[in-house]
Amino acid sequence: MLFCDNKAVCYDGIKAPCFYFFNSDFSIGKEHLMITIENLTKYYGSNRAVNHISFTINDNEILGFLGPNGAGKSTTMNMIAGYLPMSDGKVTINGADVTKEPLKAKRNLGYLPEIPPVYPDMKVHEYLSFCAGLKKVPVGKRKSEIDRVMGLLKIKDVKGKLIRNLSKGYKQRVGFAQALLGDPKFLILDEPTVGLDPNQVAEVRELIKSLKKDHSVIFSSHILSEVSAVCDRVVIINKGDIRAIDTIENLEKSFTVSLVLHIKIKGSKGKAASIIEMTKGVREITAVDDEGDGVYSFTVQLEGDSDSVRDSVMAECLKNGISIIEIYTDRPNLESVFIELINRPAKKDGLRELLDEMPDESGDSDETEDEDETEEKEDE
Repeated sequence: MLFCDNKAVCYDGIKAPCFYFFNSDFSIGKEHLMITIENLTKYYGSNRAVNHISFTINDNEILGFLGPNGAGKSTTMNMIAGYLPMSDGKVTINGADVTKEPLKAKRNLGYLPEIPPVYPDMKVHEYLSFCAGLKKVPVGKRKSEIDRVMGLLKIKDVKGKLIRNLSKGYKQRVGFAQALLGDPKFLILDEPTVGLDPNQVAEVRELIKSLKKDHSVIFSSHILSEVSAVCDRVVIINKGDIRAIDTIENLEKSFTVSLVLHIKIKGSKGKAASIIEMTKGVREITAVDDEGDGVYSFTVQLEGDSDSVRDSVMAECLKNGISIIEIYTDRPNLESVFIELINRPAKKDGLRELLDEMPDESGDSDETEDEDETEEKEDE
């Protein structure tokens, strides 16, 4: 794991920005590991970017971290990785506190930040060799380890090129490769597919899925279909607050109240409408479209089980000589769940939230003191 702080250092004769680094010990045991986040909080001045959030990343799990821009995703991932100090809370990696035992905690952590920490004046293989040295990959295993990660990210064909001459997508993959160096148990990937073309996105998606066998992954992405395809669970965050933590399947099931049934029939519009309205589980018909030649499309809002409603409507229509041309249900997907959750008002978290919203009396007195000091200066 490595981070740039833009200070120059020398390593093997190469002058480059400094990395915060730790030992990636190949021999460390990897059984039953977990990252635990407890009441993690971050303030920038008086602005609270992350609000006492808690969740876990389990062994051999892919966890999606979702939220709109400015939700606190990157801030949270930076704190988990130990790159950004937290204002409050605790992060433990395999039982080691990131703040109190940073080297031990980060030993099994690989990190790809939002902006890949690549050096434009290095060639790809030089950069990865540099990173492998910082991670203390054993010299005898270094070449094979670099070849392994270049193969996984399909960057062997550019290993001799200067990073500055690479496309944004290749730079992203080089940054991903450094996160994999040393075979860390946990991977934190902040927007790993940014800048990749559709074919590369598919390749990286398959790579992330394959990593689950030996790794645990937390990654953020704005491509919700990508998250749906690879994640076991998701954490949805907005304005520093967690809005949901669950499997995608459970989240979608929890929004069954918004099921919509689409029915296209041929026959009597009035008779079909009466049948639909009388069916148990139908809330209302929200739209009827005349498609010509006696064909009508109904949009129906449901409040019950969609399968039973569909079966009842089909049976009654056929009994009354109405042909069903098409019938299907719009089920909530991750995108609709995400939009609804982030637009819900955040719940107040007990007394702490109420106190935070109260006027700061000390702040008021400071203003008064400032005003008094100004008046005194004017008097002078």
